[in-house]
Amino acid sequence: MTTFKDSSTSTTHESRSAHDSSRKMTLAEIFESLVGGNLSIRITAYDGSSAGPADAEYGLNLKTSRGTTYLVTAPGDLGLARAYVSGDLELIGAHPGDPYHALRALAADLEFKRPSPLTLAQIARSLGIEHFKPIAPPPQEALPRWRRFAEGLRHSRSRDAEVIHYHYDVSNTFYEWVLGPSMTYTCALYPDLEASLETAQENKYRLIFEKLRLKPGDRLLDIGCGWGGMVRYAARRGVKVIGATLSKEQAEWAQQAIIDEGLSDLAEVRHSDYRDITETGFDAVSSIGLTEHIGVSNYPAYFTFMRDRLRVGGMLLNHCITRPDNGKSGRAGSFIDRYVFPDGELTGSGKIISKLQDIGGMEVIHEENIRDHYAMTLRDWNRNLVEHWDEAVAEVGDGTARLWGLYMAGCRIGFERDIVQLHHVLATKLDDKGRNDLPLRPWWQP
Repeated sequence: MTTFKDSSTSTTHESRSAHDSSRKMTLAEIFESLVGGNLSIRITAYDGSSAGPADAEYGLNLKTSRGTTYLVTAPGDLGLARAYVSGDLELIGAHPGDPYHALRALAADLEFKRPSPLTLAQIARSLGIEHFKPIAPPPQEALPRWRRFAEGLRHSRSRDAEVIHYHYDVSNTFYEWVLGPSMTYTCALYPDLEASLETAQENKYRLIFEKLRLKPGDRLLDIGCGWGGMVRYAARRGVKVIGATLSKEQAEWAQQAIIDEGLSDLAEVRHSDYRDITETGFDAVSSIGLTEHIGVSNYPAYFTFMRDRLRVGGMLLNHCITRPDNGKSGRAGSFIDRYVFPDGELTGSGKIISKLQDIGGMEVIHEENIRDHYAMTLRDWNRNLVEHWDEAVAEVGDGTARLWGLYMAGCRIGFERDIVQLHHVLATKLDDKGRNDLPLRPWWQP
């Protein structure tokens, strides 16, 4: 969630109280000195202090001493997330299930700055040294990268299984409330601005099905299949499908849904690492929302696996979140890495295409960016969480429910501001003479 700006340079604009080094600062003044003046939001704190306009629509309320420690020991997104998830920091004017509008106002206002030595000394004197001693983070937080080696090397099978368990095995019931009946945790495709989430998810599967040129009797491999949405969509249309997911809860839910729909003769979902799929000769391979977990350095092996599972002339579709450029580090920021997708990595669509081309034997046919649709998808997931807030809190706890509201609303802002994108990359497996047998122009409906 890259919604707040961060600056590594000192600012010449300090809070008015920072100039009087002999006076202790209030908590609101400390916060103001860290984020700059001219606030359009309201800041209040448990010591009774405040800053910013009194009539502001949105604000931050620091409720506890523990929240102060979180903010001081991890300045920026991570400290804010710790204080918010633990309930020590409130977003005023927002429902915790959908804090989008408040976050958007805060993202425009907060620019974390490194205090001058004089201001830092005054902050330390005002707070007391005890607030600079790190404390245990909320239980929802994953270990930092450097402490995950007990789970294996980054993107090893054991560690991948652990991080997938962390995010996806929260509670199938919780996911049903947030995702809706489709149980689809990937970007939908809205045929129009008024379409429902369910219509948009069905439309997404329809588009992928058509891009892959699937027809009754074909064989599809869907890796990272989640709760089996694509698996069941294709099976209903006579396609034989194998899906694979590292989440035990997803696999159990998907297998039961396959049985309930009478699709067992055509479809199965395995609780399995995709690399353990040995079958070959598939007419198509789809990867919908898995690439983010693979690791950029593993792309050659990842795309080689998919190529080797296809027959000549078979189709490959890769659907994943991307960055708008190809040069920056792929690693996620602290908040996303600790609270959402541990070990997740993103890169630009250009790097994805080049890595796919470089393995040989595959031709990229088409790519498109549908990032606006993901902002709309997240909007609808937040709306679902608000509608089921009490049940969600009872199921997973207040902290986890607050985390999901924060994460989805923050990511919505990211897609709206082109901080992240969502790309489809479509390719085909060539014969040994470099030929394909595809139509001259796109054969699917947008």
